Amino acid sequence: MTSFSSRTQLLVGSEGIARLQASHVLVVGLGGVGGYAAEQLCRAGVGHMTIVDGDTVGETNLNRQLIALRSSIGQPKAMLFRDRFRDINPDCEVEALQEFLRDDRMLEVLQAHRYDCVVDCIDTLSPKVFLLYHAHSLGLPVVSSMGSGGKMNPEMVCAADISKSHTCRLAAMVRKRLHRMGVTTGIRVVFSAEKVPSEAMTEDPSANHLTTVGTISYMPPLFGCHIAAEVIRILLDKTEK
Repeated sequence: MTSFSSRTQLLVGSEGIARLQASHVLVVGLGGVGGYAAEQLCRAGVGHMTIVDGDTVGETNLNRQLIALRSSIGQPKAMLFRDRFRDINPDCEVEALQEFLRDDRMLEVLQAHRYDCVVDCIDTLSPKVFLLYHAHSLGLPVVSSMGSGGKMNPEMVCAADISKSHTCRLAAMVRKRLHRMGVTTGIRVVFSAEKVPSEAMTEDPSANHLTTVGTISYMPPLFGCHIAAEVIRILLDKTEK
């Protein structure tokens, strides 16, 4: 038992450590939620991670994103996390893809390895639904983040099957599109039942009515930690039946 895994092993045992080390997790989206989820998985001892994000760090990320520092503005998130994870656990094999996954490329990445779990932290609706649908169709366990913006009550964050998600506007849109594609259950989601106040949202008419939702520092990390917990349960085969 190495010092890196000693505290974790006290909780999950040597067999659990071996399962985590043998696991391969795909994380798509490394923003406020995905960055924290991915790092918790790395620190837990997941042995192989493929991380994907085409974005660079921006100044508006500073209030909530793990990798966002004044010194990292303008740098690619995927590469920053790759280097960070290798520094945390050199035994973790990290494959970083600096791109936004769409269409056939998304299928190509999903089929590149036999992932033990897929983590969806994509912000944009269409690629999010596309990833969930195809991961589900391929029989891959998947955990998805619903909307953390506009929320402030940590006690209302929870995990459930997507069919049991409610109140969250993003969850409703995802469910509706997946229903049209024949998927109604079998996807684990993290969401909050807290209602978003209208004053927390603003529309930018110059950007095709793009809606910006206010976000507090601690909510995306909470979502990310919930996601990591769900993934680790799956990897340890301790999910609720």
